[in-house]
Amino acid sequence: MTFTVTYVERDGGPTRLCLVGELDVSSAPQLNAVIDRLAAAGERRLLVDLTDLTFCDSTGIAVFVRGDNRAAAEGGWLRVTGASGRVERVLKVTGLADVLGYAADDPPVTDRPGIG
Repeated sequence: MTFTVTYVERDGGPTRLCLVGELDVSSAPQLNAVIDRLAAAGERRLLVDLTDLTFCDSTGIAVFVRGDNRAAAEGGWLRVTGASGRVERVLKVTGLADVLGYAADDPPVTDRPGIG
């Protein structure tokens, strides 16, 4: 399955990243690159929408932790939302649901103009 990352930058609000597909060892570098590019551009608050993410392995979890650590070092944060099924279970079992402020009931993104 193809993995894609799109993002919506909001004036005064967090940048919302939307993940689609499977986040694993082959796709994690793509997400890392987007997070690095946004951080270099001064983005410090990232909300990662997992509504359309169907799979996440330990490599994907590591990307979330790395992204949060990088943002926190600059006074920001990375949060996740919208997970369901296996992805939600992974977040809860690993404890990242609490650490990354996971909220299953946040509304999904309906506009996705920026391509990462």
